[in-house]
This record gives sequence, C-alpha cells and structure tokens, in this order.
Amino acid sequence: MSAWRLSLKQAPALRVDARGLSPAALAGLDAVAVGELALWHGNERVALGDLFAIEAHAEEGELRLEGELSKFDRIGWQLAAGSLRIDGPVGDYLGAGMSAGAIVANGDAGVLAACEMSGGRLDVAGSVGDFAASALPGSMDGMRGGTFIVRGHAGERFGDRMRRGSAIVFGDAGDFVASRMVAGTIAVAGAIGAHPGYGMRRGTLLAAGAQPTVPPCFVGNTVDIGVFWQLLARDLARHGGPFAALAKRAAPRRFVGDLAAGGKGELLIAG
Repeated sequence: MSAWRLSLKQAPALRVDARGLSPAALAGLDAVAVGELALWHGNERVALGDLFAIEAHAEEGELRLEGELSKFDRIGWQLAAGSLRIDGPVGDYLGAGMSAGAIVANGDAGVLAACEMSGGRLDVAGSVGDFAASALPGSMDGMRGGTFIVRGHAGERFGDRMRRGSAIVFGDAGDFVASRMVAGTIAVAGAIGAHPGYGMRRGTLLAAGAQPTVPPCFVGNTVDIGVFWQLLARDLARHGGPFAALAKRAAPRRFVGDLAAGGKGELLIAG
C-alpha cells in the first residue's frame, strides 16, 4: 500500500467533504493520479492537487495530512485499513464509522468524532466537539467498538447511545456524558458536566477526576467490585496520562442507574 503526505496549500473558502481521503483510496496510485482525485468543495468538485502539495513518504500504508483542516469533514470516514496521521485541526465526523486501522489527530476535531465507530483506534491530541462517540443523526446506535482517546476536552453528549468499546477523555466532558448509553466503557479524568448517564441502560461511566453531581435516578450500591476495579484500572493505565496510576487508588464508589431506564448501568466515582 502506498504512502503519501498531503500538505494543505491554503484553507478552502467552503467546507470540504474529505471522505475520499483514505490510505486504501490512494493505494497504488502515482502522484499524478492522486492529484487528479476530486473532493466536494461546497457544491463543486475540486482536484486534490489544487488543495494540497503531494509527496510520497516512507511509512507504508500511512496517509499524512498537514495544515489547517478545520473545514475538512469526514476524514477517516469508514476507515477499514491502514493509518491516518493528521497534523492540525480537523472538521466534523472524524473517524465516523471506522471499523479498523488507526487515526492519530494532532489537533482539535469538530462534532460527531468517532460516531458509530466499530473498531480500530482513534487518538485525538486536542479536544472534540459535541456528540463524539455517539450516533449519526437519525440512527439508534452510537459507538460500537474500538478505542477512542481524547487527550483534551469533550463536548456535550459524549458517548450518546454508545453500545460497545472504550472512550477515554483525559480532560473534562460536557453535559449529558453517557446519555442513553447501552454498553461499553467511558472514562473521564477531568470534570463532568450536568446530568451524567441520563437515560443510561447499561455500561460503565468512570469519573476519575472531580466528583460529579450524582443524578437522582442513580442509587448507591455496596457490591464489592475490587477485582473488577483492578482489571479496569490496569486496562486504562495502558493509555498513560492521568490514568497511569489509577490501579493504585482504592476501589471507587458505585452507583447504579438510570433507574428510569432499567437501572443496569453504573457510575463509578474514584476517590
């Protein structure tokens, strides 16, 4: 699989649908053919060579994007193989629907990052907007697998309708984190906004930082979770940062809920 570096020449005037930018789509092409690929810019198609300076690089199977890409949406859309490395901020729907491969974004991302992700690894060095790890508009299922790491902050409704996988936030998370969550694990090292676990049916939400306000539809539970906690803490410790020493902390307080939605989810508040 070929490897390319695309460096943005200048920020586009309108938003760009970048779902066609993937390692697989560019595999086997020469520089001329890569430059002739077209992306939607508003309601017109623009050649890749008009937007980016194109050069080959040595990392097999990797596509690198560089520049101010905050108007480029759907980067990594349904990624199924290879890796993407992005140096700069990106637009909406980063890694949406990805099932395998890896994306590393060294900047911020817009709304709906990792929505309906089912596999692979998405690592965002900055912050993400609202509805990350959630469902696409009109869909019933959110993130379904894989590992999603946010090293900055997350917006509101993080993990809405999440069904499976691990979503990890090093910073703060906004209101309604883990809303309508069905399964999976969300861990937040910073502060959590209002109404965590709203409509939560199952799954785990770990508050490893500042103690959030426990919603009235969650109740305390005294079941011994010492063994489970060590397994969870060691798994999260692999990601480093504020989770590195988590296994040395005492087992957290456990609350179950949302009782209005069946009450089988859990909110863990680390001491």
